Amino acid sequence: MMKKVFVSMLFLFVVLVTNAQSKEPFPFWNEVQKFKAADSAAFPAANQVLFIGSSSFTMWKDVQTYFPNRKILNRAFGGSTLADVIRYRYDVIFPYQPKQIVIYCGENDFASSDTVTVELVMQRFTTLFNYIRAKYKNVPVAYVSMKPSPSRVHLLDKYKEANQKIKSFLATKPNTNFVDVYSAMLNEKGEPMPDIFLKDNLHMNAKGYAIWKTKLEKVLLK
Repeated sequence: MMKKVFVSMLFLFVVLVTNAQSKEPFPFWNEVQKFKAADSAAFPAANQVLFIGSSSFTMWKDVQTYFPNRKILNRAFGGSTLADVIRYRYDVIFPYQPKQIVIYCGENDFASSDTVTVELVMQRFTTLFNYIRAKYKNVPVAYVSMKPSPSRVHLLDKYKEANQKIKSFLATKPNTNFVDVYSAMLNEKGEPMPDIFLKDNLHMNAKGYAIWKTKLEKVLLK
């Protein structure tokens, strides 16, 4: 009897420990820890183009093949928001000595809640930009516009307004670029091209990334 009780208690302890280990203190914590582990094993070389932001960069697994003449360090994670990137800035931005920083983020901020306004996203973006500038005073920063995802048609007006405000903000800052992929991803009717997205109508296939390559080719440093 005592043996059965002991085994039951041991099983419960293992379950509790496993759950505690798997539970993240913050969203995307585990993904960021993988970056840190990789850095500990082999720290990235300096003077790379640092990609940060959300899943459209995360899922660009073969990004280096699109830009063979550049060295790309991809530290984008999950479905992150600008707030998430700000939270993890000491882990995915500040440890490195990048040649250039490229941001794709903001789309998920609006998707996370109907209460998220353009003004709030602008506040988050300027906060992130100011943190980057405080750390890297002269490193060029490029922002890739929010894309017209078909699954988020109800948010496109917010995307367009926020894109324009970010573009205007960056126009006042030296060593910056605004990369407009939004308009390049529309068809002749002004609608998102259906054949450049995966089945989820949110993330892109190779055709979509080919459009991004054309736009980024003009601003990425060699």
